[in-house]
Amino acid sequence: MIEETSAGIVLFRKEDSKNLFLLLHYPSGHWDFVKGKMEKGESTHETAIRETKEETGITDVKFLDDFEEWIEYNFQYQKELVHKKVVFFLAETTTKEVNISHEHLDYTWMDYNTAMEKTTFDNAKTVLTKAQMLLTKTV
Repeated sequence: MIEETSAGIVLFRKEDSKNLFLLLHYPSGHWDFVKGKMEKGESTHETAIRETKEETGITDVKFLDDFEEWIEYNFQYQKELVHKKVVFFLAETTTKEVNISHEHLDYTWMDYNTAMEKTTFDNAKTVLTKAQMLLTKTV
């Protein structure tokens, strides 16, 4: 089994006193947050920032303290089983325009309820719910 670690960001921006979350449309059909594999020598925060820039063009990322959510899952890649661990951070941006990379088909900014409906995987829904809980607590 292959072991992989990735890092990502639940990215949000404020618009008319609402928090809007960024979801990316992956070629496999699902909607999820920015994330990618850690490179040698990178910290999880460095990976999350690099992946955000590569996948969205967004560079103004302000991390919120007290949010670090780990998920784990298995998937098949070229007939090999991969065990993946992903850490998600919560971060705010003021950037509205997204320049998606070749890795994605589309993107959208959505409020919490709409994002919950659009997000494909249960573990992503759990992370999104925890992000929303922290944001409503700190506002």
